[in-house]
Amino acid sequence: MKKNPKKIKRTELQETLTKAKKSFFFVGLFSMFINLLMLVPALYMLQLYDRVLASRSEETLIMLTVIVVVLFVTMSLLEIVRSKVLVKVSNKLDNLLSERVFNSIFDLANKMPAKATSMTLTDLTTVKQFMTGNGVFAFFDTPWIPIYIAVLFLFHPYFGFFAIFAAIVLMSFAIINEYVTKEKLQEANVMNRAASQFVESNLRNAEVINAMGMKRSVAAKWKEKHYAFLNAQNEASNKAGVWSNISKTTRMMFQSLILGLGGYLAITMEVSPGMMIAGSIIMGRALAPLDLLIGSWKGFSSARTSYHRVDELLEAFPKEKEYMKLPAPTGDISVENVIVIPPSSEKPSLLGVTMKIHKGDIVGIIGPSAAGKSSLARVMLGLWPLKNGNVRLDGADIYQWDREDLGKFIGYLPQDIELFEGTVSQNIARFGEVDPAKVVEAAQIAGVHELILSLPEGYDTLIGSGGSTLSGGQRQRIAFARAIYDNPVFVVLDEPNSNLDEQGEKALVNAIEILKARGTTVVLITHRPNVLQATNKLAVITNGSLELYGETKEVLAKLAAKANKTVAINKPQ
Repeated sequence: MKKNPKKIKRTELQETLTKAKKSFFFVGLFSMFINLLMLVPALYMLQLYDRVLASRSEETLIMLTVIVVVLFVTMSLLEIVRSKVLVKVSNKLDNLLSERVFNSIFDLANKMPAKATSMTLTDLTTVKQFMTGNGVFAFFDTPWIPIYIAVLFLFHPYFGFFAIFAAIVLMSFAIINEYVTKEKLQEANVMNRAASQFVESNLRNAEVINAMGMKRSVAAKWKEKHYAFLNAQNEASNKAGVWSNISKTTRMMFQSLILGLGGYLAITMEVSPGMMIAGSIIMGRALAPLDLLIGSWKGFSSARTSYHRVDELLEAFPKEKEYMKLPAPTGDISVENVIVIPPSSEKPSLLGVTMKIHKGDIVGIIGPSAAGKSSLARVMLGLWPLKNGNVRLDGADIYQWDREDLGKFIGYLPQDIELFEGTVSQNIARFGEVDPAKVVEAAQIAGVHELILSLPEGYDTLIGSGGSTLSGGQRQRIAFARAIYDNPVFVVLDEPNSNLDEQGEKALVNAIEILKARGTTVVLITHRPNVLQATNKLAVITNGSLELYGETKEVLAKLAAKANKTVAINKPQ
């Protein structure tokens, strides 16, 4: 028995487009009627020359004209409906994919920060805009070219063969246009994305650039990338323009030449004068989709490239598997023989780390710079993929939790403080529904309530992207309030006192004591020993390995003994 061939698995983007197949069917159906109605001008002309002028009948002229007007109005309505259907399809595509693309961009930023860019959302818009433009109609109208040619054959075989020759010539122009512009258009798209990413990355460092007079140098680097894009695009556009104009002129020439052919056939009495005129009109309509196809090829090429980029992103970051909702966690953390290779790196930052953190533990993590402390924090939060090992929260693999569901129970204060454009209260409430009581409670625990009240509009003060209207210490303390908002069970603080003065450090220690009293599990990464008094356990990370872990007093005693031993060994005899 012959086996059925394996079905080719569709990508997510293809599956999404398949959901709109009913709409595409109706677009094709409307296109059929529109293209049939496109024969009306030619048939009207044929009847005028061969019937009305011959009979000199005004009644026939009026009747034909009324029919033609009704048919033209019908064709106009069908084209309007066809356009609206395509707009609906593009909006459906956006509704189904925009959030997926948005989430995938953030997944990409987590795993490969250097490649993260918002340009894929622009790519989705490019695909959507092409679907609602005139260029897409060429693909629906082109299959009807044989129908027009068949009608020309009914007039006279010479008309049909001439139309086939003309269609082959114009299709050759379309193929040549694709061949000579494809590579340069792809190159231009890559260069444009590189230039945009360069600007995006430097905008985040605008203060440094302005302070140290680097704007001119950065602009020169951007111009180099931008001009490379312009050169590639200009070369592709010039070539496309040449073939587009050649195609347009050639189509007009063929449309005139068929009149000459019709004139010859009319002289020899093989066709009527009406067929001569109608033949020219029909062939013009037959070749119009090819002309439109060549003219819109640049837009089609850009949309095709954007389509592939969106497709690749969605394939690289598939929709997260939906796990069964788990009970609210209590804060037990287990790290089991974890090996981690950071994004865009080949060297592991953690090597076989194993540690157990119980609910309510306040764990300090210390060690030299680049030892792997922040890597451990990101692993505990499930932000970085593991090369080996497991991280468990209340016994469940951290990656089995739904991120949105888990986020309510977790607080995180990273080294690089990022606040978002909005009010202070919105930032503390994590841009969810603002509960004033919970916002104020978090600010009071973080010791930032009075500071916020001193701002121009208090909790309703608008701050710029990244917290640009606030000082470093203010941003850090508000971000701390955000981390402990709504009483999370597990809080990770990465260098929480790096921008704090003595008063700020005291407020931080007091806040950690409150969290400790509530039974919140806290992981505290720091280089400054003042806050270690709030911890009950201490971990020492060195070169990616867990060197020491235990009760804070015991670990500090071991470190002190080790330091004294080192001093004794190095002491001159």
